Amino acid sequence: MIDFIIVGSGLAGISFAEIALNANKSIVVFDDNSQPSSRIAGGLYNPVVLKRFSEVWKAKEQLEFAFPLYHQIQDKLNVVFDFKIPILRKLASIEEQNNWFQAADKPNLSPFLNSTLITKKYSSIDSPFQYGLVNETGYLDINSLIFSYLNYLKGIDLLKKERFDYSEIQFFDEYIVYKDIKAKHIIFSEGFGLHSNPYFNDLPLDGTKGELLIIKAKDLDLDVVIKSSVFILPIGNDLYKVGATYNWQDKTNTPTDEGREELVEKLKEIISCDFEIVQHFGGVRPTVKDRRPLVGTHPDYLQLHVLNGLGTRGVMLGPYLAKQLFEHIVNGKTLEKEIDIVRCYKKSRNN
Repeated sequence: MIDFIIVGSGLAGISFAEIALNANKSIVVFDDNSQPSSRIAGGLYNPVVLKRFSEVWKAKEQLEFAFPLYHQIQDKLNVVFDFKIPILRKLASIEEQNNWFQAADKPNLSPFLNSTLITKKYSSIDSPFQYGLVNETGYLDINSLIFSYLNYLKGIDLLKKERFDYSEIQFFDEYIVYKDIKAKHIIFSEGFGLHSNPYFNDLPLDGTKGELLIIKAKDLDLDVVIKSSVFILPIGNDLYKVGATYNWQDKTNTPTDEGREELVEKLKEIISCDFEIVQHFGGVRPTVKDRRPLVGTHPDYLQLHVLNGLGTRGVMLGPYLAKQLFEHIVNGKTLEKEIDIVRCYKKSRNN
């Protein structure tokens, strides 16, 4: 009998897998590549909501756990996927400058927001009101992480490249049986695919489609991320990731003309040089209506658990939430109320 079946191999599933293996637990991971949101994500991480200069929920705790775990994976797999890079918030007015200074003075934000504005001039970008510098930032090459980790799991025979069939679960008092696998627990970390899961599809996973471009711009000489109405992330060889859009109606992973036009229009408001579009991606982020993740145990089937709803901040959230769920299952620790799916069931019973 194994400890965990893990369904899904995005940031959440990989984080849970690594935490379980570190604790000498036995696992098998199911991956059918049906939910590409982790793979096409920008991969940026920063501890501040730059639209309104407020701290990301539990930012310090997330950073303190996530990056030792990622760096352990890097060392184990002999691959580099974490790249530290400054994020500069392009300030649009004197009022935004003042708001930045006020935020940088707050005790919870001062470690993350630099109180000295960046006055450097970047070619092809007009910035009369300078930039605010965010600390503790960078990006993960999520494709490289997932590809390397799945190869590692495949090499030690812990990966099943197949669609998980919910109808094959058989329940017993202390375990479940799935086909020829006997396991104590199943972790569902399926992203937007949760909508097809008959055990958790009543949870309020909304899903927000995002689209990204990769552009080539030879005259855009950036060694930092510029954040304005979109972000511009240098990835080498004059290539840049540009994103992202937010569409709450379209639940497909297909790139659209409308998404491309929106990104191009916003990009042209920031840069004045020529560029060409090299690639265009789309994917549905697993977002939740109350903006909090979905973590916890099924109220009736105690061997089934969910790890989902990471939204746009999966890089920082994935390891932190995976650790919480692991501790909840193995050591009986109480989940934080903001993330526990109990809140959703309470709400539905009260309606």
